[in-house]
Amino acid sequence: MSEKNTEIDFEKALAELEKLVETMEKGELTLEESLKQFEHGVSLTRSCQKALAEAEQKVRILTRNSESGDLTEFEADRADNA
Repeated sequence: MSEKNTEIDFEKALAELEKLVETMEKGELTLEESLKQFEHGVSLTRSCQKALAEAEQKVRILTRNSESGDLTEFEADRADNA
């Protein structure tokens, strides 16, 4: 996934999560709807955490290699194994 797609996906997921929280805080959902929304919120949170972990890994790679002047291509799989 490209850096731009990751940023868009992160921003979109975060905005959706914020909207979901606002809806749930109103207290107008049934228990079943609340649980469904909570489950979706957990999924969005995990998506955001993954995007942040990938960004953090990329920063680590760039700063580690900046001293030597060599840059290494970022691989998303590395973030999953960290």
